[in-house]
Amino acid sequence: MLLTTTINGRKKEILIKDDDYLLDVLRKEGYLSVKRGCDTGACGLCTVLLNGSPTLSCSTLAARAQGKQISTIEHFPVEAKKFASFMTSEGAEQCGFCSPGFTLTVIAMIKELQNPTDDEIMHYLNGNLCRCSGYVSQLRAIRNFMEEIKNENC
Repeated sequence: MLLTTTINGRKKEILIKDDDYLLDVLRKEGYLSVKRGCDTGACGLCTVLLNGSPTLSCSTLAARAQGKQISTIEHFPVEAKKFASFMTSEGAEQCGFCSPGFTLTVIAMIKELQNPTDDEIMHYLNGNLCRCSGYVSQLRAIRNFMEEIKNENC
C-alpha cells in the first residue's frame, strides 16, 4: 500500500504493509524522537499529532494516516525549547525519554483547551507516564507555559 501523508509539513509517499503500525513506519523514516515504550498505548512515549490531535502511534495502523498530517516534536522546535525551559525552572527535569510525547500532548492541549483547570490538565495528560519527576512540578511548568503563550498572543 502506498501511504500518502504529510510529516512535519513535508508531503511523503511511503510504501507500507497493511499491518504496519505508525510508530514503526515513522521510525523507519528516521523520526527517532517517536519512542517505543509499552506497545499497548498506555505510556504516551509514542505520541505524535495526527491532524493536530495526540495519537498513540504504537496502536495506530499507519494506513489510518492516509491523507493526514503527522507532526513529531521536530515540527515544534521553538515551542519544545521554550517548554523545556519552563520544565527546568520548575524542577521537573526529566531524562528526556518521555519528553517528546509529553511536550506534543501539552502543545495540542494548549490549542484545544481555553483556561483549563488543574483537573482538566491532568485528565488531558492521562496516559503520559513519567518516572523521573513528580507531576506537581510538571503541572506548575505547564501552567506557567500556558500563561506565557496566552500573554504572547494578546
